[in-house]
Amino acid sequence: MLSLAEENYLKAIYHLQDENSKAVSTNDLSSLLETKASSVTDMLKKLADKNLVIYKKYQGVKLSDQGETTALKVIRKHRLWEVFLVEKLNFNWDEVHDIAEQLEHIQSEKLTDELDRFLEHPQRDPHGDPIPNKNGQFAVNNKTILSDLEIGESGICVGVKDSTPAFLNYLDKQDIALGKTLNIKGKESFDQSMLVAYDDKVLRLSEQVTQNLYIKPNT
Repeated sequence: MLSLAEENYLKAIYHLQDENSKAVSTNDLSSLLETKASSVTDMLKKLADKNLVIYKKYQGVKLSDQGETTALKVIRKHRLWEVFLVEKLNFNWDEVHDIAEQLEHIQSEKLTDELDRFLEHPQRDPHGDPIPNKNGQFAVNNKTILSDLEIGESGICVGVKDSTPAFLNYLDKQDIALGKTLNIKGKESFDQSMLVAYDDKVLRLSEQVTQNLYIKPNT
């Protein structure tokens, strides 16, 4: 059985590796996990000894097949619990991440499978991220970030890159949610902000916002 810290490392490596599709540096892990580089190195050696990662000093780290399988199991539990908290216990989408961080380390596979069945096998969590199935497979959306759209284009909001409570609260205040169709009315070359229309609103969104919203473009 892996420790909570070991599972967190595997999940962190998966997310960083998924974003860059290359070996993850010790510094990137140190920054994400807010811990010393020396501590990261010690943990990577332990994970390598358990055949969960492929680690080479000064060359970064990648998950082994076994490590990726383990990371996806943790991610699956995390996202299923987020769905449960939002759909069944009426939590807001900005409240569930920290709670799911605790629940994701429950080891019972039967509980996870029953939770999945109870929720009728959801494909995505409340933030739009795909939920792996029992075999680690998940649906991949054709998506881009809002800032990549051009004037006159539109798309449906399908996820958020930044799932911090501060960002989610901001979206709630602006009535921006998953499933909303956003239409690009203008782009400002000075600060890269965008004029976006949705429902009966027209709002100027900063580059920080437009780079953190995932969009499925309308064709």
